[in-house]
Amino acid sequence: MHPLDLKRLRVRPLAERKSLTSANDILIDPDARPTTLSPAASDAARECVRRIREARGRGAAVILIYGAHLLRNGAAAILGRLMDRGWLTHVATNGAGAIHDWEYAWLGRSTESVRENVATGSFGTWDETGRNIHLALMAGALDGLGFGQSMGRFIAEDGASLPGPDDLALAISSDPGHPLAPARAELLRAMREHGIGGGALRVEHRWKHASIIARAWQRGIPATVHPGIGYDIIACHPIFSGAAIGRAGELDFRLFAGSVDRLDGGVVLSIGSAIMGPQVFEKSLSCANNLRLQAGRAAVADHAIFVVDLQDGGDWDWTGGEPPKSSPAYYLRFCKSYSRMGGAMRYVQCDNAAFAHSLLRMLED
Repeated sequence: MHPLDLKRLRVRPLAERKSLTSANDILIDPDARPTTLSPAASDAARECVRRIREARGRGAAVILIYGAHLLRNGAAAILGRLMDRGWLTHVATNGAGAIHDWEYAWLGRSTESVRENVATGSFGTWDETGRNIHLALMAGALDGLGFGQSMGRFIAEDGASLPGPDDLALAISSDPGHPLAPARAELLRAMREHGIGGGALRVEHRWKHASIIARAWQRGIPATVHPGIGYDIIACHPIFSGAAIGRAGELDFRLFAGSVDRLDGGVVLSIGSAIMGPQVFEKSLSCANNLRLQAGRAAVADHAIFVVDLQDGGDWDWTGGEPPKSSPAYYLRFCKSYSRMGGAMRYVQCDNAAFAHSLLRMLED
């Protein structure tokens, strides 16, 4: 058995793809009237607002963890306003969230038919997406940036500055033990294999207003991306580098865990992140508590967790604890994971963009 040679993949210009969503069509005006929530969701939103106000009043973290659908449903400007007003101290998403973010910012369009394009071998094989995201990560790594900050800077500043290949080779050979030597080597290999020169890499992003990650970079708010190797379409490109993605993801996990360490009395808002959110949160919370207890500090406490998703919650009130194994709600894995994280958890079955929009309006009133 031999692994596939991904360097032989044929990629095409992103503009040739039939994209299913347009930034101009989906973006929600934060000043528009929000969609009316159900009584239960409205009550949860009011409680969330109260906890956010209290958290920010005491300087505690308010962490938003979101899945790609929140972006695809047009909430970028809403989240931008929440960041502008200081209500959010950290935003985190998965690899897909970052990819859609970049495509909207650069092309103004994103998403494709998985069913149609996998059958033709074209799913994810779009040149600019894979190439530019990898180069953003490789350039950011040279400055000690993780996935989210590298992407935010790349979008906000319309590209990056790359060292010349000869300069990279000299830096590697003169100090092979340098902490940046692996990152330099990854970039050098990509530049040589794909004919990329040093200097200014100009990539104009005409729809920056559609990017959550760029807004976070501009506001100095940590934005982290938590990818999986082979999970995302940037694996479908000859430039694919698990090392570059893993290095960026490692930095972002540590940055996220640092925010979790400041969560006492704070708020976690998980919107549409059924897999990445609870999995990354539970590991980061364990790491934070491990270091706290070693230092003689108490574990993270008094935080509130609000989980928003469209999935049926199994008719179970999670504020009363975990359901028994005989209940279908027990197998709603993301709720179960969050409910075990020490804070008061509330599940809200609701449209994700509608909840975020109503949250903004309530915070501004």
